[in-house]
Amino acid sequence: MRDVPARYGRLVEGRRGDERHPDLAWNVAAYVSHVTDNLRNWAERLVGARLTDVSTVPGYDPDLLARARGYNEISLAGALWSLRGAAGAWAESVSLAEEDGTVLEHAGRGPQRAEDVARNNAHDAVHHAWDIQRILDCRRDGR
Repeated sequence: MRDVPARYGRLVEGRRGDERHPDLAWNVAAYVSHVTDNLRNWAERLVGARLTDVSTVPGYDPDLLARARGYNEISLAGALWSLRGAAGAWAESVSLAEEDGTVLEHAGRGPQRAEDVARNNAHDAVHHAWDIQRILDCRRDGR
């Protein structure tokens, strides 16, 4: 996960960020922003549980967050910068939460150990790199 910012940077090198796929609601920069927010959100939840012993966390709607933040209007350079900070904070929070045995009680998913959070977040980052690749491949194909 520490390599996510560099991986995404390589993936979008030379791109503007406003590239789109006809089947997807978000553009390239929006997917980077979503991964950033997801990492930041889970890092914050893990740290909060560690520091306060309040482990109950709600779900959130990523589409509402995307609209509120205007994902499709965020600059790619800004999104990548933000991803670097979020990934660093996330790595630190997951490491500390694993050491402490932190378990979150998620409203929809039930108990989430730090390892579960890490696995889910890694899956999300890989999946959305694939979404970005689909967008870029579509652009290359002229669609």
